[in-house]
Amino acid sequence: MDRFAAQPLKGIRVVEVAQNIAGPYAGEILSALGADVVKVERPGTGDDARGWGPPFWRGTATTFQAMNHGKKSITLDLKDPADLQWLHGFVGEADVFVQNMRPGALAELQLGPEVLCAAHPRLVYCSLTAFGHKGPKQLAPGYEPMVQAYAGLFSVNGTEDGPPARVGMQVLDLGSGIWAALGCIAALFQRTATGRGCVVDTSLFETALGWLQVSMAGFQATGQQPARHRSGNPNVVVFQALPTADGEVVVAAANDRLFAKLARLVGHPQWAADPRYASNALRVQHKAELLPQLQALFRERSTGDWIAALEDAGIPCGPIQDFAQVMAERQTEAIGIFQNIPDVDLRVVGLPLSFDGERPPVRGRAPELGEHTQDIRG
Repeated sequence: MDRFAAQPLKGIRVVEVAQNIAGPYAGEILSALGADVVKVERPGTGDDARGWGPPFWRGTATTFQAMNHGKKSITLDLKDPADLQWLHGFVGEADVFVQNMRPGALAELQLGPEVLCAAHPRLVYCSLTAFGHKGPKQLAPGYEPMVQAYAGLFSVNGTEDGPPARVGMQVLDLGSGIWAALGCIAALFQRTATGRGCVVDTSLFETALGWLQVSMAGFQATGQQPARHRSGNPNVVVFQALPTADGEVVVAAANDRLFAKLARLVGHPQWAADPRYASNALRVQHKAELLPQLQALFRERSTGDWIAALEDAGIPCGPIQDFAQVMAERQTEAIGIFQNIPDVDLRVVGLPLSFDGERPPVRGRAPELGEHTQDIRG
């Protein structure tokens, strides 16, 4: 296979004026797909994420290493008229401009979409904000936890009898980066037909509502806030963690056929035809009767025994694992998703997709602050 086949954006230049996670992840995706990404950073400190540690690796926070490998870094003082003028010209040579700076900050510097897209009609201009590009909060800054709380993600996360909780990873930052990259790619595709770029906007708030679309549809239909569930889905039974003799196993008997298999496995084949349990809607209605019986049965055997039995019966299931266990899994090794960053020997998760069986490679380490300024500016 041609070694560039997994880099379909080879030849595309991206200028990234972004920091932290959401904007840099959009740039990271485009870079992994082959684009030449030039990251513009402030002199002195650069992207705030460079200092977001510990943990640090080779003097730089692992967060920055994970979000910026394969890019080039230049430093510019955007308060300096000469630097600002140079950037205006440099953007004219680019295909994509990605930014997630404080809302309104780049417009004040004449780097907003109205100015840049008028000067460079082929440019794809992508903005990532906290709350969206219009409305009363369009200029409000925001970070992951506060937007999770504002958008309702806390309200559906956590235990049934506990307080609302944050989703424990950067689901909105990373999700917004994905939407931004997808929007840029779609805009580049459109440009091949029209010859013109466009403005791509996304936000953490919109990403949150997108991830909540199933729950929101249920709310629209019933007017009822969805119940929290620690390990499964309150609308599907059996679809959750069950306690074993030495831990827990997640069981996903998500339809009537799978429930019938589970009923046979636990020695109660009559449950499949029981008027209380014969359909998912009935099982949800009578879960308070069904689940204690299943929990008692599952406590009689170990997690390993149950996983073997469930898999043999064709019932989807899985253990609850920590990171070390996930990294030790043969399946993790088989898909080859962890890749070493060249020169720094740090393993990171590569792009979660392949082209004709080939995953886009990690193309290089994260840049030192301003490492490529001389090469690019001359």
